Amino acid sequence: MEDNSFIGLDIGTTKIACIISELDANNELKIVGVGVSQSDGLRKGVVVNIDKTVHSIQKAVEEAELMAGTDVESVYVGIAGDHIRAINSKGVVAISREDNEIAELDVIRAIDAAKAVSIPMDREILHVIPQEFIVDDQKGIKDPIGMCGVRLETQVHIITGAVTSAQNIYKSVEKAGLKVRDLVLEPLASSYAVLEKDEKELGVALVDMGGGTTDIAIYFDESIRHTAVVGLGGKNVTSDIAIGIRTPIERAEEIKKQYGCAYSPLVKADEYISVPGVGGREQREVSKAVLASIIEPRLEEILSLALREIKRTEYSDMLGAGVVLTGGGALMEGIQELAEKVFEMPVKIGVPTGFGGLTEAAKSPIHATGVGLCIYGVKHGSGAKKSKKNFSGDDNFKKIFDRMKVWVKEFF
Repeated sequence: MEDNSFIGLDIGTTKIACIISELDANNELKIVGVGVSQSDGLRKGVVVNIDKTVHSIQKAVEEAELMAGTDVESVYVGIAGDHIRAINSKGVVAISREDNEIAELDVIRAIDAAKAVSIPMDREILHVIPQEFIVDDQKGIKDPIGMCGVRLETQVHIITGAVTSAQNIYKSVEKAGLKVRDLVLEPLASSYAVLEKDEKELGVALVDMGGGTTDIAIYFDESIRHTAVVGLGGKNVTSDIAIGIRTPIERAEEIKKQYGCAYSPLVKADEYISVPGVGGREQREVSKAVLASIIEPRLEEILSLALREIKRTEYSDMLGAGVVLTGGGALMEGIQELAEKVFEMPVKIGVPTGFGGLTEAAKSPIHATGVGLCIYGVKHGSGAKKSKKNFSGDDNFKKIFDRMKVWVKEFF
């Protein structure tokens, strides 16, 4: 595996996707392999069965390796789940040099000061992302290095997760024979793939509708301002269909993908589909309008909970670019119309961009996180290492978190 390769592993509740990418001679990202397998070992983004998760990871990675014609050794892994919490914090330091010039060390000290918040023992800091710097009351500075001042203040966004959830994801990947280069919050990864720079500047809410969770990330003035996770997703819609039209879960999933519509006014009343019964009972005819009447309330609930998270922040009235929907849930017919009704602002379906190669295989909202992890790797990592060292899980786990804590690179 070459040093210019970046592999994203999106460990989701319903699917596990592996995206293999590499930088070409022009330093442009090319997708060379895509592998997807069904995920059985997770519930609401959290590992509940390590063996099943390991098997699904191996299957997805093998499929991607086959397509790319290369071996995968280390990966950037997405983490989600309703155990994720985020806070904004401030840190202030005095400038140490005699000539009052701000150096890189001062920036790191300011971020360390902002990071010194009280966090429960069972939680771990996943990311510390600088939002802006303030030099002697001059606000809105993105890169203070080289400026003069006596007082440096920084505002940071701190994302924390449950230690055990992170360790179980880490363990599953390690058992599948891979090294974890970084654990990355999934909505953060998705934002790298689907959000444009001007959207982040104007103000935008990214709503990533997954199988087990719906993840939210709010950007304003090019910085991340709020992240949250709603513990509902596509699986809830599937189980509603299974109960509502009395059909097995597997068939309900197929019906949802094939005939589902999120917005009733788009459905013709005289269209019918045949539905197999449970336990060998005979098939029945069900109208698409009935199906939409089951799907719409649940999706409206999920979007309303996302809206509640957005309204909890001071940025809810500053989203000039509106809402970007991505993830598997964004593929449903009528979801854009329903979302515009719920959010009362413009809604766009976010498709991964910024790469070449196998664009057809990866240009779908379901691969937003996987592609985003690769782009994250390019910006914050140094490719996949050739060496295959033996290492103890605990030591490496600590290293990952140490590496994650410094996001200063973004600003230099």
